[in-house]
Amino acid sequence: PGEPGQEAAFARRIDPAREPGLSPEQRRLMAQVEYAQRQRALQRRLRSRNVLLALGIGAVTFGIYGYTFYSVSQERFLDELEQEAEAARARA
Repeated sequence: PGEPGQEAAFARRIDPAREPGLSPEQRRLMAQVEYAQRQRALQRRLRSRNVLLALGIGAVTFGIYGYTFYSVSQERFLDELEQEAEAARARA
């Protein structure tokens, strides 16, 4: 780990408040970067939830729309009214 060109097994996490040799500006910048990373992770998680919610709402909407067309296509009341009207005309 101490030799150049050799990778460490894992990254060592440091506490900026306890790390000697860091200026206040470096500590502030580290805190700012960590905050930005947390916000990006939160946005990714919310974006995926929003996509799932939109797909669910869209599926329900199209289901209702399709069911409405299906049920209306099965209604034959206009045909029955026309048959009754023709029968009434034939009697008259």
